[in-house]
Amino acid sequence: MTAWTWQQTDRDRLAAVLPEALVVLPVGTVEQHGPHLPTGTDAMIAGAVAAAAVQRAAADAPRDLVLAPTVPFGASDHHFAFGATLSLSPETTTAVLNDLARSVAADGGRRLVLVNGHGGNRGPCHSAAASAATRHGLAVAYLDYWELFPHHAFSADPPNVPGHAGRFESALIAHLHPELVGTLPDRAAQPAVPEAANVTVHTPRLWHTIDGYTDRPAAATGTDGAAWFGALADALADRLVTLARDL
Repeated sequence: MTAWTWQQTDRDRLAAVLPEALVVLPVGTVEQHGPHLPTGTDAMIAGAVAAAAVQRAAADAPRDLVLAPTVPFGASDHHFAFGATLSLSPETTTAVLNDLARSVAADGGRRLVLVNGHGGNRGPCHSAAASAATRHGLAVAYLDYWELFPHHAFSADPPNVPGHAGRFESALIAHLHPELVGTLPDRAAQPAVPEAANVTVHTPRLWHTIDGYTDRPAAATGTDGAAWFGALADALADRLVTLARDL
């Protein structure tokens, strides 16, 4: 079928396509990513992976795919201490995604996929997907792009996925936008927070102890980033074909 880009398509074409199409909405954030990566890292990666996946999936998908503009802002209050962060509250993030889902439905769409690129958006994305399905009659799927990473394909030297501004994200940005990558820190970041099985701990102390990044960014290479990006785009394309068939 055909891959469409929402903002490059006119209203009559979208009106004709949306009722049977699968709309793909990448979601990112603008927040500090250590001293070496751009603040738009999450949005850049999520948008690029989604765009590549839509193009790759179009040949095999049983319905048209529509790539919506990437949502650049998300829930990032926990990075305020470092500055350079433009954050929505979790409640506002949920409301924004709900409004965009409402817009898709009002425009005639019936199927929506949220492709998330930021850990702080996970709760809002889940909430928005569930409420949009009941409020607006949409079939909504949600995924975090990094969960599709095929660890088995890179088992010889797997990265910490997703980390934060660590080797994984640094390599992806080195592939996508090498001109935006600064000097990669060579100091390994060691989180100093309680660890207990099956327990998630949230504390602002974590980010201070690791200077706003995880693991070892200096190990990142654009070559790795290209391979990982391709694998992620292929994996997401596979999911989009399935969702286009079954959603």
